[in-house]
Amino acid sequence: MSNNVLDKTDVTLLGAGCASLSLASRANELEDYDFTVIDPETYLAQDHIWGFWQMPWLSAAVLISRKKWYNWKIITTDKAVLHTTEAFPYSAINRNDWISDCFEKAIDNNVKFKRELTKECSSQVLDSRPPKIPKDNMLQHFVGYEIQAEKDVFDDTTAILMDFRCDQSLGMHFIYFLPFSKRQALVESTLFSPKKAAPEFYDNAIKTYLDKIMFTKSYKILRKEKGVIPLGIFEKRNPLYDGIGGNGGAIRPSSGYAFSFIQKQIDKIIKSSKKTKKL
Repeated sequence: MSNNVLDKTDVTLLGAGCASLSLASRANELEDYDFTVIDPETYLAQDHIWGFWQMPWLSAAVLISRKKWYNWKIITTDKAVLHTTEAFPYSAINRNDWISDCFEKAIDNNVKFKRELTKECSSQVLDSRPPKIPKDNMLQHFVGYEIQAEKDVFDDTTAILMDFRCDQSLGMHFIYFLPFSKRQALVESTLFSPKKAAPEFYDNAIKTYLDKIMFTKSYKILRKEKGVIPLGIFEKRNPLYDGIGGNGGAIRPSSGYAFSFIQKQIDKIIKSSKKTKKL
């Protein structure tokens, strides 16, 4: 419905994760819309790293990114391929840094937050809650350690996006390695399969990689992260609502990359918006 006092179109955002808060943080660019976010405590979820290639629609993320790599590798048992770029470095950002930044901007933009969806009608509901995932759907699932080594052992100029020198018995499996410094890094065991593995599978893969590949035995674990990303094109959670984020198709079916595609989706929504019309 239209807000008669402010002559704005009301938009409700379901969920307060990456997609909803990314849009809410840019409410100042949508002056003809009045936003309300439902379930503001979603942003308190576990911290983890989001990786992305530096693109025009990610300028805000680049400003608070943790590190950029202008070199990256793909490694198999036979060879290592090194790529280099000047224009599109691979970047990493802490989830909680991005969510906190978006939350603060949303507050500054007078976005309202509520715990529950009320019976009051809104002109549009944008649903960022997870879509319906079919049983036995292909998943990308991972466990990561952020570690601190005792000595300078890592090449922090090069990110290793895929290293296949690990156990392949349960599906396509690789190690994702982001060196933030010569001593600190994220090392992640990533598996593509319809079912998650036992916790010890990921743990053993990480420990073996650090020991046998990185020759690192002395380190402390600063934190752990884990996640599951469904791969494919999915039915919206509620057909009555427009989906955004993963619920709106912003997950790359082949790789799971979501953060960049969510920002691209939000950018498109803003650029295509028109007064009194749905986003």
